[in-house]
Amino acid sequence: MNNDYLLLTPGPLSTSRSVKEAMLQDWCTWDDDYNQGVVQVIRRQLCEIAVADPQYRNDYSTTLMQGSGTASVEAAIGTFIPKSGTLLVINNGAYGARIIEIANYLNINVVALDFVETELPQLEQISQALEQYPEITHVAMVHCETTTGMLNPAKRVAELAKHHNKIMILDAMSSFGGVEMDMHEWQIDILISSANKCIQGVPGFGFVIAKTALLVACEGQARSLSLDLHAQWKTMENHHGKWRFTSPTHVVRAFAKALEELAQEGGISARFKRYSENQKQLVSGMKALGFEALLPEAMHSPIITSFYSPSEESYEFKRFYEALKQKGYVIYPGKVSNADCFRIGNIGEVYAADISGLLEAIAQAKYW
Repeated sequence: MNNDYLLLTPGPLSTSRSVKEAMLQDWCTWDDDYNQGVVQVIRRQLCEIAVADPQYRNDYSTTLMQGSGTASVEAAIGTFIPKSGTLLVINNGAYGARIIEIANYLNINVVALDFVETELPQLEQISQALEQYPEITHVAMVHCETTTGMLNPAKRVAELAKHHNKIMILDAMSSFGGVEMDMHEWQIDILISSANKCIQGVPGFGFVIAKTALLVACEGQARSLSLDLHAQWKTMENHHGKWRFTSPTHVVRAFAKALEELAQEGGISARFKRYSENQKQLVSGMKALGFEALLPEAMHSPIITSFYSPSEESYEFKRFYEALKQKGYVIYPGKVSNADCFRIGNIGEVYAADISGLLEAIAQAKYW
C-alpha cells in the first residue's frame, strides 16, 4: 500500500496508511451505521471545526456534495445566488478566475475585481466596488490562492462585505482544516472546501458549511439537478444523513478517519504548526540550493509555495519533474500567467524528514 512517491502538491495529497485502510470496507447507503454513524457525525464535526462557540454553531449546517471541490463551488454559487443577484468576485489567481467562469456558465451577473496574481487584494478597491455597484448581493473570494501560495485577507474582506450588507462566500478549499478560522467571528456566511485537502482525506466529495437560514431561503434557486445544494441539504436533514444520489461511501469513511487523525494530532493549531514548519524548512533549503520564492516571505502561506524556474536554457520542468519523481517526490507545475515557476506543497502526511529528503533529491536532480 506504499506509494513509489510522496505527493507534494495542493491536493490530492499523500494520506496516512490508516486513511487508506478505511476504504477497505464496503458500506450500504441505506444503513443507519453509515448515514447516522458516519455521515451525520462528519456533518456535525465540520461545523464544530468551523465555529468555535457552541452558542453560534447551531446557526450553521454542513452539506456534503459528490464530486471535486469545484463541483461544490459550483453548487454553492448556483444555489445561493438568485436570478436577481449579482456576485462580486475578488480574483487574484486561477481559482478566483474559475469562480468567475462558473458564474458566467450559470448566467449569473458578475462584477469581477481583478488583481495581479502576486499582489494581495486591496481593501480600498473592494470597498469602492461595493459602493459603485449597489446591486451586488454576494461576495466571493478564495482564501488560499494556490496559484501562488498566497493567503488572502478573508476576515477583513468579510468585514467589508458585512458593512455593506452582502453575503460572504469563502472558497476555503486549500485552507480549511490547516489554517485556524471561525466562520462566526470572521462573518463568513458560506464556506466551501474539499475532502482531499488539509483534513487529509481522499478525493471524491466536497462540502459546504453555511448559515442554515440561507439554506432554507434558497429553495428552488439551483441551476442544476445534481448540484442543487438545497435539495441535498434537505435530504440529509430529513433522512438522517442520506445522500440524494449515490454516496461515495469509501471516500466518506476515509474522511471520517482523517477527521479522527486531525483530532489526534492536536487539531488545526497543531496541523498549522506542522505545515508552517514544513514550509519554512522548504523555503530556507530551496534558497540554499539557489531557488527564489515567487512571493515575499510575508505573503507566504503554509499550504504551497511557488518558486521561480531556473534561468538556464537547458532547464525543462518536465525533465526536472521526472527526475524528482524517480527519487520519490512529486511536485507541481506553475500556474502564474506572468512568471515561469513551479510549486511545492507542504500539506498532507508530510513531515520535516520528508522535506529534508526532498531537498536532497532536488540537489541531486539539478541536471542543468
